[in-house]
Amino acid sequence: MKTIHVEGTWRLESTSVGIHSCEASIQKQCEGYADTFRADSDSDQKLLVAKFRTRLKKIIGFQKSRPRWYLEKLYDQRQRVQDTLEEKLGAIKCESGNAEVQRNNIKECVLDTIGDLVGKVEKRARKPWITQEMISKMDERRNWKNVNNEEGRRNYRRLRNELKRATEKARKEYLENICNEIMGM
Repeated sequence: MKTIHVEGTWRLESTSVGIHSCEASIQKQCEGYADTFRADSDSDQKLLVAKFRTRLKKIIGFQKSRPRWYLEKLYDQRQRVQDTLEEKLGAIKCESGNAEVQRNNIKECVLDTIGDLVGKVEKRARKPWITQEMISKMDERRNWKNVNNEEGRRNYRRLRNELKRATEKARKEYLENICNEIMGM
């Protein structure tokens, strides 16, 4: 928690009874500060001093996620992946001097082999009604977002509107199907 001291002025209305009592309490609390802080002499503003406690939010930067592999496919082709890895690792020449280079070579070999034989899992939507086509449109829209010219803005707007229509339609259909299933039970 961080305490922030705020000083400023507060315009008081003469018609409100509650504000008059606030004015009196503020004047009483700020008597010691009268010499230091003053509003203009001919203004109707009174000094307001307040303390706030805030919580600062920790912002976590974008972290690149590791690729997700098809684990079922890996388990199905376990022997084939193992044989291919043994062949590739046997072909790597060992340099006894530099361990970092060896580590990078082994890592590259393993990632290439798994990428070729197993493959990565495609992005999954958190919402069940979002399709892979919508996700690819989202990626395309994201690419056009930072293009600062007329064509970029036009393409971004077009893709945004298409996505909005498609997701709303898919969401309504999904919810209707769910409702029909519930009603059918």
